[in-house]
Amino acid sequence: MVISHIDIYRFSIPMVPFAIATGTMNYAQNVFIRVFTNSPFYGVGECSAFPMIVGETQETCLTMANDFALLWKGKDPLEIESRMQELHYFTANNSTIKSAFEMALYDLSAKSREEPLYKFLGGSKRKVETDITVGIGQPSEMVDAALQYKISGASILKVKLGKNVQEDLARITVIRSAVGPDIKLRIDANQGWSFDDANWILNKMNDLNIEFCEQPLRTWYDDLLPQLKVFSPIKIMADESCYNHHDARKLIKANACNYINIKLAKSGGISEAIKIYETTKAAGTGCMIGGMLESRIALSANLHLAYACPDIEFFDLDTCKIGHQKDPVIGGVIYEGYNLDISDSPGIGADADDEFLKHCESWRI
Repeated sequence: MVISHIDIYRFSIPMVPFAIATGTMNYAQNVFIRVFTNSPFYGVGECSAFPMIVGETQETCLTMANDFALLWKGKDPLEIESRMQELHYFTANNSTIKSAFEMALYDLSAKSREEPLYKFLGGSKRKVETDITVGIGQPSEMVDAALQYKISGASILKVKLGKNVQEDLARITVIRSAVGPDIKLRIDANQGWSFDDANWILNKMNDLNIEFCEQPLRTWYDDLLPQLKVFSPIKIMADESCYNHHDARKLIKANACNYINIKLAKSGGISEAIKIYETTKAAGTGCMIGGMLESRIALSANLHLAYACPDIEFFDLDTCKIGHQKDPVIGGVIYEGYNLDISDSPGIGADADDEFLKHCESWRI
């Protein structure tokens, strides 16, 4: 089997504006690819650029995608490690677009075996319940969103904070009061606080029953995370501080966090995500699988990965439930309330809707 050509699409999905501490997204800046071969199979991949976190935009992803496609023409797509090494030799970083290309190879490989991806990865199905994210805003708006999610059946809320700490404390306090004691609350500061502010607010939230705080500090203060972890009554999860398994190893060695958030857009794909998982598992450090603003295509890949990594204990797989105004996907993950499931179709089990693709700018390499 060899790669004959690759189709690349500007896969923009309109959104209700979604705000975090470092910026607001008005549409999902996604890229979709199809890797065609001289066999009956093609593989699909998707990534979602989140420039204020990963540093890639939709434009940079599209530019690199054209270069990557040229590197792969005429090559064997089943040699995943070799194909990805070619991309790494060509350019450092660019983990977001690399994740889409590797996803397509895994999709092809699983399809060639006529297996769903999770079985190809050695996994089995289990219950996966996602949290749902409350974007940062005025306290009253955040309370309204939290209550709507509770009414719709959500039992786990992830609340975005990371602005002024006094206002952040007011936000999370009124949310806890509104939703009651039985809803699990997680918070994500998206690097928004200084060390002193983080130390202050995490201690002030001690009686609010917060499950964990995700990425309280800017990544250039990773050296302060071990001290914050000692002072904080709330457990710390590293997100932007961990891109690959070497980052995970260093964070664990420094005793800098309780948990690590794994995302394909940060790690560069499934292979590196599994290495991060194996690193955390060996150390007894918990982890979560999350995402950016992917459609149900990449979300499906995430679910397969969750099935293949049984010690992942937290799931932030609400990527297309927090504001997407269109669903451009055929097949793939389905939500049953806030529980996720997928069929046993070969590969990832999801593809883009050709009607949606007709309106997307595209390139064939």
